[in-house]
Amino acid sequence: MRELVEVIAKALVDKPDEVVVNERKDGDTTVIELKVGDGDMGKVIGKQGRIAKSIRAVVKAAATKTDEKVVVDIID
Repeated sequence: MRELVEVIAKALVDKPDEVVVNERKDGDTTVIELKVGDGDMGKVIGKQGRIAKSIRAVVKAAATKTDEKVVVDIID
């Protein structure tokens, strides 16, 4: 899942080399933390959070294939 979020985020931002994705386990949930460079946060979140919701929906759909619970956090 980490690679999926990384590919999507790098395609959206102006500075793909500043994209950092970390994955950690929190009980039975996998938490994916996404950090982007200065000025790129708006591109990842989108108007009214639409792009962020779409990223979360794609990851959730991919996670259901493997019966995992995955949460995507976008960090400043």
